[in-house]
Amino acid sequence: MKNIFLFAFIGLIAFTGCQQIKPTKTIENLKAGFKGETTASAKYAAFAKKATEEGSANIAKLFLAASKAESIHAANHKKVLDVLGEKVEDFKPEFEVKSTAENLQAAIEGETYESTTMYPQFLADAKAEKVEKAVKSFTWAFDSEKKHQQFYTNALQALTAKAESTLPSEYAVCPVCGNTYDKAKLDEKCAFCQTSKEKFLVG
Repeated sequence: MKNIFLFAFIGLIAFTGCQQIKPTKTIENLKAGFKGETTASAKYAAFAKKATEEGSANIAKLFLAASKAESIHAANHKKVLDVLGEKVEDFKPEFEVKSTAENLQAAIEGETYESTTMYPQFLADAKAEKVEKAVKSFTWAFDSEKKHQQFYTNALQALTAKAESTLPSEYAVCPVCGNTYDKAKLDEKCAFCQTSKEKFLVG
């Protein structure tokens, strides 16, 4: 009888140990990331329209490229949520469109927050909860946002100096991770996910 209870107890421990603890924080972060990236994609598309209206064609192309990248980040976050059995709620992106100079400053501030605060914390949480797919998705977004921040900083400086012709006239975006390039300075393969440059989205 004692052996039966012993085996039952061991079996209970084994069963309990096999039950994975739900990565609550990572799920919350993925949902916040999805909402933020979806909003950024819509916002940058609107910023691109405003830049075109103001005659800043090269800056408009930057905003459009970043919009594509952000939509890829949002899709990647959603894929991880799908794997975790989580759904995202419908929502309407909210943002304000001002002058191109003001829009660039807003973009710089947003990308700086994401690359210095938001994604570092998301990555720490995902690593702590051992959600490798989330770590990958967050890493790709984090690395891309750092590049976007620099692109936007350069664009604002050029706009202020009335030297927009010095900015890239075309960009390329990796369809897998959202890595964004000046089309004139492509790697043979994406530096983040190793996707071949032939598959990049160009515009």
